[in-house]
Parts: sequence; C-alpha cells; structure tokens
Amino acid sequence: MENKKVLLMILDGWGEGKKDSTNAIYTQGSPAIDALRAKYPVSHLMACGEDVGLPEGQMGNSEVGHLNLGAGRVVYQDLVKINIACREHKLLENKEIKAAYEYVKSTGKKLHFIGLTSHGGVHSSLEHLYEFLAVAKQEGLDKVFVHCLMDGRDCDPKSGKDFIAELQGKCEENGAKIASIIGRYYT
Repeated sequence: MENKKVLLMILDGWGEGKKDSTNAIYTQGSPAIDALRAKYPVSHLMACGEDVGLPEGQMGNSEVGHLNLGAGRVVYQDLVKINIACREHKLLENKEIKAAYEYVKSTGKKLHFIGLTSHGGVHSSLEHLYEFLAVAKQEGLDKVFVHCLMDGRDCDPKSGKDFIAELQGKCEENGAKIASIIGRYYT
C-alpha cells in the first residue's frame, strides 16, 4: 500500500463567497491558495448552524469548527441542548440544576448567576438566563442576583446598555436583581 500525504489546512476567518466586490479575498486575490487549488483536490465544509451542532442560522466560531473537525462528525453544542431544555421548560429535569435550586431553597442562601450578558449565541444566551430566573421564581426563591459580564466580542461592544435594560425588566418580573456589571471587551 502506498503512503499518501494529506494536509488538513484550517484557515480561520476564510470563507467561500460570491466572486464579486463584496468578497475581500476575491477582490484582493490569493495567488498561493489559488495555486494549491489548481494542483490539489479541494473540499469545503459548512462551519455554522446545524452543520456544527449549533441552532440553525447561528454563526460558528473557531472553537466549534475545530471541535467538529477533530471529532469527524457533528457534535451538538451545549447551546442546542440548553435551548431545548429552556424552550420546553425542563431545566429541573437536569439533576445538577435541580439539586442547586433545592440546596438554595433548603438553606435560605442567595442564588447567584454570572455570565456573559448578550445575545452573542455561542458563549451566551439571555433566553437561558431568563428561563433560569423564571425557575427561581417558580421555586419560591427571593434572593436571586445576576452578575453581568458584558460581551463586546460576539456582539457590538456598545450594545451592553440595551442588554442591561432588557435584563432589568426580566429581573423585575422574576424578583431578581442585577448585582454587578463588568466587561470583557468594550469601547
């Protein structure tokens, strides 16, 4: 059997698009890549949405793309699994989540949520937070606090104030409070 060499080349941020003025790669030219394409077989992979285990239409990122390439199959992201649990109001079917709520309820302690506060998608979802807040209210928890990490990477770095306004309304609906606000990237 003959040994054949194979190269897996990952070009983060490189995409196949229309050959027109909206395509920076096309307008600027790519002689090195063009030479490789002319000499060797080429294949393309989708790097977003359900093709990489994300919700339909959700933009992918290098983390998601590399995970699916390494696995050689579609790896459903936690985002999809959590979306389903939130949509179907089944968070408490997860034994760890249920135990956390029960612990807070039985001890009278405070419940704190901390995470990215945006509709960034891959690393954050306000819909998830809103469902967790609704479950806290449903479970009778009245000492619930949210610690906001403003995004600025997966969304506009100036969009934080809009997310805070939206979150404030949901906190009021569910008896929670915003306890702190910090940022990971902003202008």
